[in-house]
Amino acid sequence: MTAGLWESHAHGSDERAAVGAVQRPFRLPPGATEVVLVRHGASAEAIPGQPFPLVDGRGDPPLSPDGERQAGLIAARLAREEISKLFITPLRRTARTADPLVAATGLEPTVIEELAEVRLGDWEGGEYRIRAANRDPLVRRAFEEERWDVIPNGESPESLAGRVRKGVDRVVEATGPDAVAVAIVHGAVIGEACRQASGSRRFAFVHADNGSITRLVIGPDGRWLLLSFNDVSHLVG
Repeated sequence: MTAGLWESHAHGSDERAAVGAVQRPFRLPPGATEVVLVRHGASAEAIPGQPFPLVDGRGDPPLSPDGERQAGLIAARLAREEISKLFITPLRRTARTADPLVAATGLEPTVIEELAEVRLGDWEGGEYRIRAANRDPLVRRAFEEERWDVIPNGESPESLAGRVRKGVDRVVEATGPDAVAVAIVHGAVIGEACRQASGSRRFAFVHADNGSITRLVIGPDGRWLLLSFNDVSHLVG
């Protein structure tokens, strides 16, 4: 059903005889841009009493050894594709995830500040992960209400939605039509982008795995299509 989206269907005069049609794999429609959203590799363990450094108020952990391995597998998968542009966020876990892909393709990454991770307020620096691991009831409430600002001083859904939209628009503008961009970003950002593409609940796509690949297609009319979500086939084996 999706293969014909945004494609021209001009067939000439009405007298032309009808022809058969077969189902084919999806192809990028003319004038569209594909945005490949990659969640960064796994980051270092959050340890009580040892907070991660902050960048612009957000926790900035390094990749774990498993995250470094995932970065290499991501590069092996995506280096085979015709990528026009590469984007990261101000946080080093996205830059380090991008390093093997930079080495394989020669692409220089562009930082998109709007696609940085959701702000976790008083629970930055690894505190959120520690509380989640210990089943803090406020974490459960955040997921029940599907809003991060249940966390003290956390980011509102409206703020996250607005900047993710702006960030993806910046990626599309910088990449141009009939081209593919890779953006290495964060779990909450991927979830929000998928929500906007699908018109779903706020937390319906919040569970993207580290190192996973999600694909959006942005049509020339500005409509968003969710092509795939949470592909981890390159990480298996």
